[in-house]
Order: sequence, then C-alpha cells, then structure tokens
Amino acid sequence: MFLGHFGLALASKRLEPRVSLATSVFAAQLADTLWPILVLSGVERVAIAPGDTVVTPLRFESYPYSHSLLSLLVLGGLVAGTHFFFRRNARAAAVLLSLVVSHWFLDYLSHRPDMPLTPWAHSLFGLGLWNSLPLTLLAEAGLFAVGAGLALRSTRAKDAIGRYGIAGFLVFLVLVYAAAVFGPPPPSVEALGWTSLAAPVLLLPVLAWVDNHRAPR
Repeated sequence: MFLGHFGLALASKRLEPRVSLATSVFAAQLADTLWPILVLSGVERVAIAPGDTVVTPLRFESYPYSHSLLSLLVLGGLVAGTHFFFRRNARAAAVLLSLVVSHWFLDYLSHRPDMPLTPWAHSLFGLGLWNSLPLTLLAEAGLFAVGAGLALRSTRAKDAIGRYGIAGFLVFLVLVYAAAVFGPPPPSVEALGWTSLAAPVLLLPVLAWVDNHRAPR
C-alpha cells in the first residue's frame, strides 16, 4: 500500500493530535524508509517485473529485515520507547508503536504472498489485493479519505501555512500515487532505491514545518 499507510498516520491525529504528523508518517512508513537503504546496500532484493501484479511493476524478492512482522515489532518498540523517553506520553508511544506495526498488516492485504513473519521465516503471506486494480484503488482511497478527514477535523490551521500546506501535502500524495500506478515503471532498481530514499528525507521536514502551523481543536 501507499496511500493507506499515510491514511493511518493521518487518522492517528484523532487519537493523539499533539504528536507531529511528520512523526506519525515516519512511524507508519518506517519499513519503506529502511527498505531502499537495504536494497541499495544489497541486503534486500527487488526486481522490476511489469505484470507481476496488476497494480505495481515491482516484485519484492526478499525484504526480511525491513518488512517482517518481528522486525517491525522491534522497530516499533524502539520508536515508541524513544518517544516516551523524551515526551513521557504513554498514549502517544502506543499510537506510534501501532503505526509502525500496521505497515505489515496493510502490506499483507495488498501484496502477493511475499511478507515474512520473521527474518528467518520460509513461509510468506499476502492476500494479493494488488491483483485487482479497482479493489486496490477503493481500499487506498477509502483509508486515505477517512484518515485525511479525521486529521482535518482533529486539528485547525493557525495560519495560511497550516491551511494550505496540509492541502498541498494531501494533493501531492495523490499525484505521486497516481504516477506510481499509472505511469511507467522505474528505469532501474538503483533509481527506484534513491528516489524512495530521497522522498522521506525531503518530505518529513516540510511536513513537520506545516504541522507546526496547526493546533489541536
């Protein structure tokens, strides 16, 4: 999934509006932030194989460390523990832990059976929603729309940056998703890896800045 992960991060504003949206997005997308680093270093493998599923031209051959359920439980614990150490907010820590782990379950719904439970597991899981473009778009759009609605109703803009910045962020995500689904496949695995790695590096600071111009209702 793509929009679905962001949808859950946005929806978490309803549970804990004091947590920066950038922090929530980082938690929900932690697996996909680590993944390009591991791909570029040769630890994990992906192939560009148009037609492997209807929705994506990517075949995820091995990602036991970034996308296994056990790894995400451990990483989620680290993120939650670090946040609690600095903020002393158990509710926020629990939300961040849930967001990190939620990545596995949303990918389990969309991927073909390639999702491991542990880095050493031989059995792989996935329901294969990506084999149906209409169902994939419905699921992604539904999660994203609900999450965006909850975030916008749980916070208010303090100024024009908070008002138009969040709108620009939402539109940007939809455009990126449309390009990924309906556009040409990546030219190479290396290009895919560097693009996927650059996205959070550039996006998260801007998102933190925009979210700082919004306040809980």
